[in-house]
Amino acid sequence: MATVSFKYWNDCVDPEDLDAMWIEPDVSTEWTDVGETKGSKVHLSRDPDGHPYLTQTEMKAVAGIIVRRHFVSQIDSDMLCAIAELESDRQPLATTYHKKPEEVKMGIMQISPKTAEELGYTAYQVAENSDLLYKPFLNVYFGAAYLKWLSNFDQKERSEEFMIRAYKGGTKKATRKSTLPYWKKYLTVKERLPSRKAFGVSSAPAPSASATAVSHNKGTGPTNTTWDSRTSSEDMEAMWNNPNVNKEWTTGERKGKVRLSHDMENNPYLSRVELRAVVEIIFAKHFRKRGIKPSFLCALSEMVSMRFVNGVGQRTGLMGIDYPTACWLYKDLGFKGYMVESVEDLTKPFVSVYFGAAYMTWLSEYEGRETAKCTIL
Repeated sequence: MATVSFKYWNDCVDPEDLDAMWIEPDVSTEWTDVGETKGSKVHLSRDPDGHPYLTQTEMKAVAGIIVRRHFVSQIDSDMLCAIAELESDRQPLATTYHKKPEEVKMGIMQISPKTAEELGYTAYQVAENSDLLYKPFLNVYFGAAYLKWLSNFDQKERSEEFMIRAYKGGTKKATRKSTLPYWKKYLTVKERLPSRKAFGVSSAPAPSASATAVSHNKGTGPTNTTWDSRTSSEDMEAMWNNPNVNKEWTTGERKGKVRLSHDMENNPYLSRVELRAVVEIIFAKHFRKRGIKPSFLCALSEMVSMRFVNGVGQRTGLMGIDYPTACWLYKDLGFKGYMVESVEDLTKPFVSVYFGAAYMTWLSEYEGRETAKCTIL
């Protein structure tokens, strides 16, 4: 167990997270039944050895809240709950040490500080204090982020079995016999979990045609859903200088406060005119002499993300390029037109399109030979 100590929920969650727990009907009922009162410190449950743990109701609530906040339609909360059962018995202070490779795994989801850092997710920060990984919300967040990364490992859609077995033994052992027993245990545990209906969180659905960006609502929308909040001033100027974009924007937008379009579920997306302009600007600046055509990248974005700025399903951003791939393109292959410091950077239109174009360029010239477009797809 860790040297960190938690006696109350208040010791390991932020006030807003504790409020979110109280809002969950099943959690509120469970806590009230054992004498807890809102506004006072809430005791963590303890096993016979005195180790704190989350009840199944509490674990389900934490997983559901994390999914709703950060991974809607991307991760199934039951996956998180089942893994928590297997990895730590839902004990937030669980700690295991591994010699090969040398690392320590921490918390409910058994996440290592190295994994948390490499994932590039920044909603919670752990770089300066790895003990923060013992906090339930933070640990489950990184567990979900790791599952999302595994779901599209090596730019391929992966099955639930691959994700779970890779979570246990790493991507190289995802298809080996050594991880098969873990997968079978996972299925058994998942089947026995409490009903998810009480928490309003469903399995991650596949994107459907009905999700296509058809609404041209330019309403208020969530924070950080303006063009200017996700685009440099130089790129915004280039967008305004595009005659087609200028015509589209002058119907209701003004410089400095250009709103992104939103669908009926308030998801931001680009119009085809906007996407075409972004691609053409990127190509004019960085890929003028490359073999990939702008029309090809526009079509690819339609297929991968349906022009949704944050991406669809397991894929991040307009082009579906994941953070490790973008870092590799930037650091190892010299594509440095845009910096990428976190996953959130890839939800910026110009950044995603740039690294999408970079990746397609690398594929088309792989090993010094031109590659057919059908091979790239």
